[in-house]
This record gives sequence, structure tokens and C-alpha cells, in this order.
Amino acid sequence: MAAITLNKDSFEQTINGHDMVIIDFWASWCGPCKTFAPIFERVSNRYPDVIFGKVETDDQQELAQAFQIRSIPTLMIFREQIIIFSQPGMLPEPQFVELVEKALALDMDEVRKEISKKS
Repeated sequence: MAAITLNKDSFEQTINGHDMVIIDFWASWCGPCKTFAPIFERVSNRYPDVIFGKVETDDQQELAQAFQIRSIPTLMIFREQIIIFSQPGMLPEPQFVELVEKALALDMDEVRKEISKKS
């Protein structure tokens, strides 16, 4: 499935309505963002059950600030409304696919257990 554009109005609904959401925070003037965009799109087509969203940081400054985006591109993965990955910089396609596979295989009961231990 092709990546969707997210904004402050659709962001929360998208995160809450899907098991896994992968977000690319980007900007139109960013060279690495332009390089990463086709990789993000190709990988999104490999995983029809995962939502791939793009947030244009210049247009959606409120979202970028809320998630403390300091560098772009920044990749963020939510599983069951929990951020399980957040990292600036682009990834080569094989590493991005590997990351998606690991995120899909993650035992979310264990993740919640770890989070509750830290609280």
C-alpha cells in the first residue's frame, strides 16, 4: 500500500486505528529525504497490512515539535500505539526491510511488561 500523508488532524486516528504505523518525518528541501522517499514507497508496497505515513515537517510543525524531531528524515515506528523505534537518518532498503520485519515480530506483551517495569 502506498504511503499516506499524515497531518495533525489524521495522525492520532491513524496511530490508534492500526496495529503498526511507520512514519517518515521529512521536508521537501531535504536531500536525504528525497533519496529516502522512493525506498520508503517501495517498502510500503511490500507490507499491505502496515500503514506507512509521511509527515511534512514544514507543513506540520506542531507534530514535528510534539515528537521532538530535530533531524530529518526521521523514521518512527508505532506498534499498538507504542513508539518502538525512532531514529534520524535514512536507511538503505535492505536495512529498512529488516527493521520492518523485526518490528512485526516483536512480542508486544513483552514490550508492555518492560514499560511497566520502568514506570
